[in-house]
Amino acid sequence: MSASPVVSPPSTGAAVATQLSAAELKRSIVQFVSAASTEISTHDEDHLPALMQELAVGTTVYVAHTPKAALEDVVRVALKLQSAGMHASPHIVARRIASREALRAALAQLRAGGVEQVLLVAGDLSAPAGRFASTLDVLATGCLEESGILRAGIAGHPEGNNSIDPAMLWQALAHKQAYAQRTGVKLHIVTQFSFDPQAICAWDRSLATHGICLPVHVGIAGPTPLPKLIKFAVQCGVGASLRSVMKNMSMMSKMAHLATSPDEMLVGLIRGRSASGDMQLCQPHFFAFGGVLATAQWLRMVREGRFDLPPDGGKFVRTA
Repeated sequence: MSASPVVSPPSTGAAVATQLSAAELKRSIVQFVSAASTEISTHDEDHLPALMQELAVGTTVYVAHTPKAALEDVVRVALKLQSAGMHASPHIVARRIASREALRAALAQLRAGGVEQVLLVAGDLSAPAGRFASTLDVLATGCLEESGILRAGIAGHPEGNNSIDPAMLWQALAHKQAYAQRTGVKLHIVTQFSFDPQAICAWDRSLATHGICLPVHVGIAGPTPLPKLIKFAVQCGVGASLRSVMKNMSMMSKMAHLATSPDEMLVGLIRGRSASGDMQLCQPHFFAFGGVLATAQWLRMVREGRFDLPPDGGKFVRTA
């Protein structure tokens, strides 16, 4: 499979909304996930041989910089992925970078090993390890374009961020888009995961209103037991789709209208795209909360179309 491309912004012409048949819905899902990316952490290094058996050659695999890992660990695992035929996209976490020199050295090592894309995030350290407090601080150094890595993901928050004013989120996206236009670095947005496909689609429609035309890789939680998924949602600050429920766990029945599996999210997103016409949601990115191998195996099943859609729109039924 070819690398996950950063596509050109979609046209603004609205398509006529149609009701998808089951066959059309399945075809659209398979097509949507054909360029999907997933992720691992440095702690998953021992799983790489098994992971390579499940993922198509050329799949983009993000390498998360977890709290106990060093930048050197992220670089090492990314280079292993790249040499194995994947397209590595290591996290560059601004608040965990000790210095400009460390940033420059890491990017140079990655590019020398064939890595062409990174994911830039601010990180959640209360006190930065060095001079970088945000993604914008990293971009301002010019180190990314100097390294020759000319593709990068940036964070998107369809349901907001508990610690950042919504206006500031839009302003930050505008600044990053201006940087891309100025430098030629191709940026795409990778969103936080959500339980609400309707909220994702509504946020997508609002991008144009705010002048943002960057392509969107929509974050979806891979197959994960619900209690574990809720735990990660709380840690990640997932917003309105869960917040009211978490105030009172006796309200769990109200989650029925939400999508708590990747199957349900895909169905909701594809139906939303059909109803809305042209959108900037160009491909999914699967977070591996339930385990990298389980996520990769599920993704392979969907890519190969080895599933049936249940009439109620719930979880896919594996066919082989």
